[in-house]
Amino acid sequence: MSAADRNSPRQTVVIGAGVAGLAAAEALACDGAQVTVLERRSYVGGRAYSYLHPALDEVVDSQHVLVGCCSNLIDLTNRAGLADKIRWYNRQTWLEPATAERGPRASTIEIGALPAPLQYAGSFLHAPMLGASDKLAIARGLMEFRGGKEGRDSESVAQWYVRTRQTERAIRHLWEPLVLATLNDSSENSSMKYAAKVFYELFLKNRSGGRLGIPTIPLSDFYAAVADRILAHGSLIELRAGVEQIAQQADGRWLLRSADRDFIADDVILALPFEQTQRLLASTSLTGGAGEDTRRDLLAKMERFAHSPYISVLLWFDRAITELDHAWLLDSPIHWFFHKSRIRSLASAGSPASAESYVELVISGSREDLPKSREELLAMALAELVRFFPEAGRAKLAKSGVLKEARATFTLPPGEDDARPAQKTAIPGLYLAGDWTATDWPSTMESACRSGRLAAGALVGKSFLTPDDAPTGLSRWLADSKT
Repeated sequence: MSAADRNSPRQTVVIGAGVAGLAAAEALACDGAQVTVLERRSYVGGRAYSYLHPALDEVVDSQHVLVGCCSNLIDLTNRAGLADKIRWYNRQTWLEPATAERGPRASTIEIGALPAPLQYAGSFLHAPMLGASDKLAIARGLMEFRGGKEGRDSESVAQWYVRTRQTERAIRHLWEPLVLATLNDSSENSSMKYAAKVFYELFLKNRSGGRLGIPTIPLSDFYAAVADRILAHGSLIELRAGVEQIAQQADGRWLLRSADRDFIADDVILALPFEQTQRLLASTSLTGGAGEDTRRDLLAKMERFAHSPYISVLLWFDRAITELDHAWLLDSPIHWFFHKSRIRSLASAGSPASAESYVELVISGSREDLPKSREELLAMALAELVRFFPEAGRAKLAKSGVLKEARATFTLPPGEDDARPAQKTAIPGLYLAGDWTATDWPSTMESACRSGRLAAGALVGKSFLTPDDAPTGLSRWLADSKT
């Protein structure tokens, strides 16, 4: 896009083709705007990406999931024709490792016949991973969020454990796995505002909020469908087009410089991780003193942000090691198990038990594990896997890989909520998107999607957000009666 005539329609450039950028561009393109998306990589999806691993000769990714309360992300993927590319689960398995006295033990938590917030009550009451006192403590804690009552940003999840008298096993076998899975950080470093949001949406609000959805195709292929929708509405996506500098011109428009060409835009949405936004903003040329004040304020806020990592260990075995598609792994440095060959149906229905297993083991939010070598992580993962799936010890490991995402998410410790900036800045024509902006959600793909739609809405003066699913059952009455 070269310099545009002033009589032509306004030109919008979205920098970044992650979930936030795609959500912003899709909303604007479908609303009739002329949008160009600039992405420095050769594929879309941002941190939710896949690629052909040269050594393994396999398309690999770090598993990302959806849950039923991700209303905007679900709407975006449905609009892109991806409804049949997500496998939904009403039942989830929580595994305790084998001990000297018994083999691995499973607890199943699933949606039953009762109305919300009691939809999990039947399986929860029978779950052997928790004792009676643990279940009472969990129920006592959840009661605090009935009706959608918000948690305190001044309180950590660890402090909430103490205040609500959570038992050691309730923490270890329910709360900590949930906090790691949704906030990707320790309970000491996680704000109760966002934990409360997660607990309410997953367990209390309605019957569908806690359903687990897993894409059945590699992530870059998955989000490429959103990119195709943007292109189908007449907008552009330029790959390998990293923006190195932006400058506000005297006429109010923006000059964007990449390695091999310049772009002109009336409006710019920076849909990048916060550290990339920092670097670009720091070098941005602005006109007017108000812009400088805004830039200083934004950069100061982003100085408070930090990252939390995500590690995936990918394993290919010569035979099936379990019939489970996925599981929470308890009392282990490994947190999640995904049986990707089953989820993606790589083996056809009715295939023999000897069909190979491709599995992914996930370590969430562990800064201690990040410096470990590939060999150390692989040895730990294999040893842990056998504790949960003994057949893995008898199967032959064909190949393996380790993926490290040092900057997987941004952290939300207590007291940091006020640092999350709005999508509309005080600099005319400049907007922000990303899971780190103010979305009322933790650092998730749903937060990223909301941020993109909020930025698009701020730009054109309308809302693109999908209404959240309403409370149902008894939770509807509790929400209506909330004071």
